[in-house]
Amino acid sequence: MWGRAARSTQRGWRNDLALRRGTRKILRELDIQPPLDVFDLCDRLGEFRGRPIRLVDYPLPAPGVFGFWLEGGKADYIIYQRDTTLVHQDHIILHEVGHIISGHGGNSDDIPNMAGLLNILPPDTLHSGMRREGYDHVIEQEAEMVATVIKEWSTLLDRLEYQRSERRSVHTRRVDGAFDDHQGWL
Repeated sequence: MWGRAARSTQRGWRNDLALRRGTRKILRELDIQPPLDVFDLCDRLGEFRGRPIRLVDYPLPAPGVFGFWLEGGKADYIIYQRDTTLVHQDHIILHEVGHIISGHGGNSDDIPNMAGLLNILPPDTLHSGMRREGYDHVIEQEAEMVATVIKEWSTLLDRLEYQRSERRSVHTRRVDGAFDDHQGWL
């Protein structure tokens, strides 16, 4: 699992640079290309991990959580707010993906509270969950950073209309260099 090797505390990544590099490495391993489709990202991540990720839009009570991740026996579930914009929904899903790829794991104490919101998921198949409520904890900040790195990557590549070609020009090599692991800004 990604991020676990660097773990010395609850934090899944050694530092922010490792998080950025690790996230970009995962995107390359999954062969995610712009424009970003979070549903495709979750499908590929699920296949790579050998555990499907089911995305469930649900009218979560407001105010309250915008989304959460539930670990099931054979699949993971990302439940996200139905009653918000598509851009916000994508970000909520990416935040939960951040928890998954960071190896955060969930809290089984939250299952009765969260599963009570969802009569569509059988509670006996759920092992643990992680709600998205704020950014007070290190793991919440870390998941938010993973979501931001993925969105930055997607936005920049979309705007540059970056395309790989057999013949690489000087300009293409410079763009490649901006996104390799030797740069700390992305």
